[in-house]
Amino acid sequence: MTHAPATTPAEVAPLYTPEEAGRILRMGRSAIYEELRRCRLRSIKRGRSRRIPAEWLNEYRTLLITEGTEEA
Repeated sequence: MTHAPATTPAEVAPLYTPEEAGRILRMGRSAIYEELRRCRLRSIKRGRSRRIPAEWLNEYRTLLITEGTEEA
């Protein structure tokens, strides 16, 4: 009997709630929702829940760093 080769499951980056994203970015819940409303931070809406992929948190972090260096 031969076995199929073992496959490694695809690595999936986590999806964070706005509250979790706020803790990661050290921002309040209201600030996160304001950034979502202004489309500066992207999210996925599925039904009534909203999730933010890790990649988009990094994208937003880069935006903040860029804005911070432009102001200096």
